[in-house]
Amino acid sequence: MGEPTLCRLGIDIGGTFTDLVLMRGDASILIRKVPSTTDDYCRGILLGLDALLAEAGVAPSDLELVVHGTTVATNTILEGRGARTALITTRGFRDVLEMRRLRIPQLYNLQYTPPKPLVPRRLRFEVAERMGPRGEIWETLDETSVFDAADRLAAADVEAVAIALINSYANPEHERRVAAILASRLSNRLHVTLSSDLVPEIREYERTSTAVVNSYIGPTVEAYLSSLMDRLRAAGVRAPLRVMQSNGGVMGAAAASAKPAYIIESGPAAGVIAAAAIARRIGLPNVISLDMGGTTAKTALIENGEAAKTTEYEVGAGINLSSRLVKGGGHSVKLPFIDVSEIGAGGGSIVSVDSIGALKVGPRSAGAVPGPAGYGQGGTDATFTDAMIVLGYINPRAIAGGSVALRPDLAEAAVAGIAKQLGLSTIAAAWGIYAVAAANMTRAVKAVSTYRGRDPRDFALIAFGGNGPTVAIEIARTLGMRQVIVPPAPGVLSAFGLLCADTEYVASRTLFRRLANLGLEELEDVLAALSREARADLARDGVTEEESELVRGVELRYSGQAYELGVALPSGQINLEGIAAAFHAEHERTYGHCSPGAPVDLISVKVIGRSPAGVSAGALSSLNGHGPRAAKEEIRITHFGPDLRPQDTPILTRPALRGGSRRGPLVIEEYDATSVIPPDCTASVDLSGNLIIGIEQPQ
Repeated sequence: MGEPTLCRLGIDIGGTFTDLVLMRGDASILIRKVPSTTDDYCRGILLGLDALLAEAGVAPSDLELVVHGTTVATNTILEGRGARTALITTRGFRDVLEMRRLRIPQLYNLQYTPPKPLVPRRLRFEVAERMGPRGEIWETLDETSVFDAADRLAAADVEAVAIALINSYANPEHERRVAAILASRLSNRLHVTLSSDLVPEIREYERTSTAVVNSYIGPTVEAYLSSLMDRLRAAGVRAPLRVMQSNGGVMGAAAASAKPAYIIESGPAAGVIAAAAIARRIGLPNVISLDMGGTTAKTALIENGEAAKTTEYEVGAGINLSSRLVKGGGHSVKLPFIDVSEIGAGGGSIVSVDSIGALKVGPRSAGAVPGPAGYGQGGTDATFTDAMIVLGYINPRAIAGGSVALRPDLAEAAVAGIAKQLGLSTIAAAWGIYAVAAANMTRAVKAVSTYRGRDPRDFALIAFGGNGPTVAIEIARTLGMRQVIVPPAPGVLSAFGLLCADTEYVASRTLFRRLANLGLEELEDVLAALSREARADLARDGVTEEESELVRGVELRYSGQAYELGVALPSGQINLEGIAAAFHAEHERTYGHCSPGAPVDLISVKVIGRSPAGVSAGALSSLNGHGPRAAKEEIRITHFGPDLRPQDTPILTRPALRGGSRRGPLVIEEYDATSVIPPDCTASVDLSGNLIIGIEQPQ
């Protein structure tokens, strides 16, 4: 057992399945899909790992790197099971979490109730101090008030504390002293977050909320990652563990434990990174990714080969439709995120009929246990997967390479229950479920395209996840898109994306200055300090200076504006005129206009330290599209469109499409996903193994 070359492992946990991708030293790939063990996610990981290593013929010690994508952080918030958290803040700022930005996501709804703060008022403690906006001390820290707060914290038996003092982004001295006093006064181990360490930038509510979120999820994430590392070590894995961040980079497990707010959207980010890599490889700079798994569907915009990003994000709002105009539904996190729109629609989404007879799909999910009715594990609610079985889209015998046996009779019975409530046939009800789910996901695609001023007809759709390829064409057709791409191994693409992601750390600092009055020496000094910070973070993960690169940027706005735009800085010499010109161009691109004569303010400076992963999307070509053709073509009856005419549909493997295109209807069955090709579409496989689907749009 064992190979002369080391391997990398990507592990992505979803609500229904846990996906593993093993890349060997020769860039060949093996994949494994196992049901998620929701009572103990680590158990599912180890079961999949044992099976995958045995198939590959390698030992645990042959792994050189393990990269993980997890929903533990976001689930902790959504389920309200975070740590008992306290907040220490400046006197007079106790209610910042409740006052928020006075924005609500439901206009004209006078009964709208914002989410409860993660820290109740009785656990928010004030200390006497005041820092000025330039970092000058206006009022010295009264340590007596800190000792009093420490005593009250001890009596409250809290597990975590966030320290967020006014203007600490400009001078962290008081926050650090408060942390030192707590450490000396409290014997129990607390997860402590300093807002000046986590996000040293302006905006008091956003900075305070981010620090609170970090502390609230900290003990849960730390315990999970510690348990995972211990169990991997016990299994013989000696490789370092890195975790996907919300911005598409990966960081060491120790850093993720200290700053878990960075990994809130860990899982969805990985799929977008893989989709962007595929888009660049096949020469499609502008695509929209659609990732539909067992619980949720996620979409993201990829423009000029790069995923769109944002620093305006809210968690805990259920469905995320990130927008500058729709706010107030969750808890603000001011950190870099890939701009993902997420909606509760997946293979396990439960179907219901509401009080007025409307058909609903999701957001509740049957999850991995009991799962859809067709899984035969005790679930009785109809789900999206059950409808797909009834329509003939999914293999009625088994999925995931035969590891999950299906019961089509149970799926049909569950959908028949919905049909009875609607007064429809079982087939008609199944199509209605499919259409409603597609409409829900169309809204998510619009959230990252039309709602951002982009025309989806100018983009191709990259579909993946276990269920994305089953519904992608219906979504694309609705939006007027003409091409859908299904990459190899679509059901485990997010796990592959983990291996494509660069190790990355972001260092930032507010530098509030009028651009025309800014001294270049001051800007260079800040950039140098942030560069050292980013390199130090990389060094803790074993990345040398020679293996890393730095990307510098600034955020600017016209004087008087409320929000800023990011602009990249050149690697060489900087000049203020060039920065201003780049900002005007970015403002024109984003908003359709600019004001070259207006004064510009510089708000903050950022440096990204990055170590490229060196993994190409071309590695996927070692999988599907290059295996043997199916020995015999199976035929299955399927139903397409509102007329629901039964169709004798060929059931193919991807390699059967090599050498030419075929017209639908077709169903492409693979180990990890199923692609559904309606009658008025064509399908072929390119040289990289991607399934290319052309859509005929009505004239």
